[in-house]
Amino acid sequence: MSPQNDTIFALSSGAGKAGVSVIRVSGPKTNAVVKTLCGWKNLEPRKLHLRKFRDVDGNPIDLGLIALFPGPASFTGEDSAEIHTHGSMAVISAVSSALMAAGARQALPGEFSRRAFDNGKMDLTEAEGLADLIDAETEGQRRQAYRQMQGGLRDVYQTWRGALIEALAAIEGEIDFPDEQDVPDALAHAAYQPLQYAIDDMGKALDEAGRSERIRAGIRVAIIGPPNAGKSTLLNRLAGRDAAIVSDEAGTTRDVIDVHMTLAGLPVSFSDTAGLRETDNKIEAEGVRRALMRSEDADLRIGVISVDTKDGLERTIDALEAGDMLVLNKSDLDVMDTSKPGLKVFSMSANSGEGFELFIKSLESEIQTRFALTEQAGLTRARHRDCTQRAREALMRAQDKLAVAPELSGDDVRSALHAIKELAGETDIEAVLGAIFSRFCIGK
Repeated sequence: MSPQNDTIFALSSGAGKAGVSVIRVSGPKTNAVVKTLCGWKNLEPRKLHLRKFRDVDGNPIDLGLIALFPGPASFTGEDSAEIHTHGSMAVISAVSSALMAAGARQALPGEFSRRAFDNGKMDLTEAEGLADLIDAETEGQRRQAYRQMQGGLRDVYQTWRGALIEALAAIEGEIDFPDEQDVPDALAHAAYQPLQYAIDDMGKALDEAGRSERIRAGIRVAIIGPPNAGKSTLLNRLAGRDAAIVSDEAGTTRDVIDVHMTLAGLPVSFSDTAGLRETDNKIEAEGVRRALMRSEDADLRIGVISVDTKDGLERTIDALEAGDMLVLNKSDLDVMDTSKPGLKVFSMSANSGEGFELFIKSLESEIQTRFALTEQAGLTRARHRDCTQRAREALMRAQDKLAVAPELSGDDVRSALHAIKELAGETDIEAVLGAIFSRFCIGK
């Protein structure tokens, strides 16, 4: 990121022709830039004012609205302004040229949010939540991102931090005053309970991390089964369009076909895979291999079997796990015995749609049960999970050493505190910060 003594600006609304465009300005020269653009008289903070915008030579550009946000009570913590103009490319270009002539420069991607982070207006988890909110495509993603942007994860790790500080104070008390009568002999044992609380709560957060990450990245569902079982027909019915080619010829699907949609308010990616069977065709064999890999990586599997054939039946059922779904397609034919513990079995016709309504309702219910938001804000990224895992492992070591080596136990608690600082973005992790904020759009 460039130095913060620069004054930056950027188009924050969508690019292209629009009714209104919003241009943000932030930095130490904001007031001077605004004065050049439209004058300074009677501009009250945090109120929209109708003004005529002019270039540095005084030539009119547009008539629009402007609002001032003096620092530190602004998004970035600096003096800031928002300029609302008509949304033509010519107006945006003219205003941008006027701002540059007045001493501002074009902002880099994520530079406004990075300044807000550097000025203590948000921690790193809140910044990540903001990025996720901008990218949210489903209701579940929006709710999770908004909760994180509002400090949900910060509240969680601050509770952990409080427990660790309490434990460390007890440990240091025994180290510093081992012979004092006013200090209990086993003061370090007072650290056991807060350590255990943090260990247990971190463990719970780690157990639910997969759920939070799936809401953010998308739930992966693999449709598997033998050739001509109706997998592509089922995918097309789920998608509501002809996403996959349907043919009576076995082996039509040789690669994975992905369809992204929203189900139960969550992002779901359905993958139609090659038919599971033994084959001498190298291309089809590669498709089968990819199908099995996609099945192993999926969060949920839907097995599809045509009841008029037993080809691939055993291999398909072997690839399914407890909690997965098995569709007996072409339900107008005789139903075969496909019992396996933990499978949810549905009889339906993917072609006519008979039985589909019951199946889709059960699928939505399963996805909600597995991946719905929990009361506690979750670990939504691999970075969160890594920091929390390292903190928990350090606390478990500290607990083991508590009675025999309180000095070493204290060092482990400090290591856990450092991991929590990394989670919050309070340590020197410039490479991580650069990677995160560079993915923001320009103007945010």
